Amino acid sequence: MVVINDRSRDLGPFMPADDDGLIICRCEEITKGEIRRAVHDGMFNLHEVRRFLRCGMGLCQGQTCGRLVRSIVARELGTPIAQIDEATARAPMRPIEMSVFAKEVEDV
Repeated sequence: MVVINDRSRDLGPFMPADDDGLIICRCEEITKGEIRRAVHDGMFNLHEVRRFLRCGMGLCQGQTCGRLVRSIVARELGTPIAQIDEATARAPMRPIEMSVFAKEVEDV
């Protein structure tokens, strides 16, 4: 069994791929290459990649890109996807101006 957080593991050099420019996280505009490079730079779990790149932290909260990011991390680490912890899902949120809340108070 491969230990995922074994930071002494050598993943080999980062080798650019033809599809590295593909945008995986549309909310934060994170590409496949950026995710792959983060893993090669030492981010060995999904939570570290998310905190470093902010993928999955945009408007959709990872509802669109979460599985893709997880599969890319697993592939780069050479481990089954089941060994990569899932990200915490949150409901999609939108920023609301304070004037909307003020109107609700006036109506009461």
